Order: sequence, then structure tokens, then C-alpha cells
Amino acid sequence: MNRFNSSVPADEYLADSNVLVYLSDAVTQLLEHKEEYTQFGVIRYFAEYSVKNSNHVLFREYNYIRATAHNRASFIRVFWRCYRQIGKSGDLLSMLEYRSLLQLLCPDFPVEMVQNAARIVLMEDAIDCLMSFSDFLYAFQLQFYYQEFLDSVLVIYQDLLAGKSPNTVIVPTSIEQLPFAAAEDNEKEGQQQDGVDSSTLAECIDALCDRFKHSHPSRSCMKEVLEQTEKVCYYSFLMSLAKQETINQAIGALPSKAELLIDPEMDQELDKIIAQISVSPGSNSSGSAVGGLKEVQRKASPRRNIHHRRKVESDGSTEETDSSEN
Repeated sequence: MNRFNSSVPADEYLADSNVLVYLSDAVTQLLEHKEEYTQFGVIRYFAEYSVKNSNHVLFREYNYIRATAHNRASFIRVFWRCYRQIGKSGDLLSMLEYRSLLQLLCPDFPVEMVQNAARIVLMEDAIDCLMSFSDFLYAFQLQFYYQEFLDSVLVIYQDLLAGKSPNTVIVPTSIEQLPFAAAEDNEKEGQQQDGVDSSTLAECIDALCDRFKHSHPSRSCMKEVLEQTEKVCYYSFLMSLAKQETINQAIGALPSKAELLIDPEMDQELDKIIAQISVSPGSNSSGSAVGGLKEVQRKASPRRNIHHRRKVESDGSTEETDSSEN
């Protein structure tokens, strides 16, 4: 949305651009860490408060990283860049291991979100199996970015599964995150009944999209997936959406799957870190993922560096997280 377009009301622009969210956060951060930030000066603090390069979501609370679509896309991108080496090495990890990696970036990241992403990949009740980095990443992207919409789709799916007429299915306007146990029970039931009628689900989803404006996957992609089969189960539907490159491009956080493990700039930085570790007799290798994490921190603004150092020192870590000022 163009802020210079006079036809757009100011209130609408502020709501759609989330300017007030970031302004509120900037002021809150300044007040909470006033003694640390004043060494840079208040003017410089606001000048360097940036949400452009994705680093602003590092080590922030879950409510903040999910507060806006930009924050969600930024967190997905940070997760990819920090742990890309896992995919490059071909390692398979469990749901609990992916949860641990996510909680290194966001300490209060909920396990339910990771479980739901794992179910997209693994289906049914096999969430204790191992997953490749790329499979988990694209499923996680879909689940995290479109969480509210997908939760509403699940409510509709459950109603159709229970045999309700499409005319009596309630299309939710908003919904709290469903308890994972309830979602699991309903999905098991859905597998036993081979899912619901695809065309009926498509009609309900189309009506749901009108309520969510742009906060949903491409209508054409969802329609294309549902037209491929007469019956569909909830998580198989999500797995097909997670593989759609059109949806990936719309979110804008990740490259295509063919280019997912290609990042020459990051490779060069990692080579430098590995070289430094190899010539330092007293250092302990903490893995490529942590090396990637340090690279992201190195580029953060002074405001974020202070905040990150405070967070890390508070839990007893001896890792160096501060960096030189830009």
C-alpha cells in the first residue's frame, strides 16, 4: 500500500502497514532498557530501529515474532539462514530437535506449532519420526505464516467430517489456536473416513478467504490442489500447499527448493569461522548452525546487540554475542 496515495485513509494505512506495532515496540524497548540504550542517544536509537533486514526478530518473545506478517516471514528466513547447514549436511532431525533449534531463536516458541508442522510432513500419528530440513522448513513456513487461517480451515474440516451440511458449517471469523490433542484426534478420525469431499471443502474455504482478506494462501493454489482428488484429508491438503512454489514466492521468506541450500555469502562466512576455530586451540566447535547464528547477530544494529547480549548473559552463556558498532 502506497502511503502517498491520498485515497487511502490514514487509519487504514496505519493498520495495514503495522506502523503502530513497530512504533509501540520501539518505545517499549527503549523504556525497558533505557540505561543501556542511552549510551547511543535516543535520536540514534530511533534512527537505527530497523525491521528491514529480518534480524529484529532474533531472541524476541513469541508474541512479537507473530505480531505481523513481516515478522513471521523474517523469523522463517532467520531460521533458514541459521540452520541451513543442517539441510546441506543431509541430517534428519526429530520434532523435538527442531523445537530446540527454534527455541534457540525464540525461547518461548510453543511446541504445539512445531508439532503441527511435523504432522504436515509425517501425517497421522508418526510425529516421532525423523524429517529432512527442507521438508520441515516448508511445512513450518506454511503453518507459522498462515496459522489463524489454517486453524479456521481445520474447524471447517472437522464440521464436514462430522457430517454437517455445508449450509450449516460455521465459517469462523477468528479462532484461538486449537489444542494439539484435539487436532490429533480429529485427524485420526479423518484418516479412517478418508477425509471429506474436496469440492465441498473448496466452497467453504473460498468463503473463508473473504474474511481473511490477504492473510491466506493463494485461492488458485488451494483450488488446484483440491481439484486433484475427490476426497482430501486435512494434513495431506496442507502438505500439497507447502510444496506450492507460488505460495512460497508470495510469502517471500525462502528461495525455491532447488536453491534452498545455496548461499555463497553465508558459505564464505562459515568458512572463515571454521578456519578461525581450527587454529584456535582453546575453542570448542559449536556447530555450523551456531556459526550461522553468529553471522546474523554480527549484522544486527547496536540496539539489538545490547538486547541480545543481555538475553544471553542472563542465562549464563559465555558465548560472545556483541559486535562492533556500524
